[in-house]
Amino acid sequence: MMRKHVPAESPQAYVDALDGWRREIVKALYEAARAGGDPEARIKWGHIVCFSNGPVLLIRAEDARVLFGFWRGRRLRGIEPRLKTGGKYELATMTFHEGDTVDKALAERLVREAVGLNADVGDPTRSA
Repeated sequence: MMRKHVPAESPQAYVDALDGWRREIVKALYEAARAGGDPEARIKWGHIVCFSNGPVLLIRAEDARVLFGFWRGRRLRGIEPRLKTGGKYELATMTFHEGDTVDKALAERLVREAVGLNADVGDPTRSA
């Protein structure tokens, strides 16, 4: 169950507020987002959301999992079939649990491709 809390003031504060395995996963994903195209990161809906011509990706830590989601994730499943589709737009997410690791090269590639899709196709929230 998610606990209500005051949202972090910045993406780095979000990372810093975590501990243990969730901090390690979120930190690795956030670093991959910055290295994979450096979309503008901010706190939206209580978690990290990165933007480049509209929303590109989210990083959300919950009690038992961390979500790494892409607004155009359905189009990224050829790169990473573990992306599960669902929700509005073309959203697809990967789920990380305790004991999982992040393939930083893969995460960076997903970010680069997602940023490129928004550049080519436009804001996913406007073209849905």
